[in-house]
Amino acid sequence: MGIIPESHASRLKTDLAKNLVNPVKVTVFTQEMECQYCKETRELVNEISSLNNKIQPQVLDFIKDKEKAAEYGVDKVPAIIIEGSKKSRVRFYGVPAGYEFNTLIKDVILASRGETELTAETKRKLSGIKSPVHVKVFVTPTCPYCPGMVSLAHQFAMENENITADMIEISEFPQLSIKYNVSGVPKTVINESVEVLGMQPEEEFVRQLETATKRSPTYA
Repeated sequence: MGIIPESHASRLKTDLAKNLVNPVKVTVFTQEMECQYCKETRELVNEISSLNNKIQPQVLDFIKDKEKAAEYGVDKVPAIIIEGSKKSRVRFYGVPAGYEFNTLIKDVILASRGETELTAETKRKLSGIKSPVHVKVFVTPTCPYCPGMVSLAHQFAMENENITADMIEISEFPQLSIKYNVSGVPKTVINESVEVLGMQPEEEFVRQLETATKRSPTYA
């Protein structure tokens, strides 16, 4: 029996057939030793890719393929990277389970279409960002508000290649939860300088991102 229930897989297969346009590469970084959730993450991606041939899985080893890890900016595992026709830095650290599974599927569909659901005004503002921005969204699988923030952050990254956006599942990376003082989710940290608590409207999230580009880092 797979990770995705058979009834869910059947509906998902139909949805992907309707919505996927162009090929999407889904890269998984694993490490067979000392990685509790790598096997589950790899199996999840393989199951999703089996539902539609436009989803192209790539499984890499964090240690053996360290040059590729450096190229993708991956510094921990398990990690998933979504790539469509547009260059983007969209990453999941940890298994995208629970509510975050839908975020993964949405990312795959948007990457396949090569367009986001952001407003024209948001796209205009994001196009003006010329320096690197790193967005970390801390989540748990049972948080109903987390997917909205992850989806916005990932769509920002899809719109502008200067933006990197990570989902980080805190139970799999407790050391980061401690470092960034995560006491509730979603918590978003932008450029190590701006903290955002809870779900934010799209326009407010853009404003906070713009603010972060002008501040010095808070976290060492």
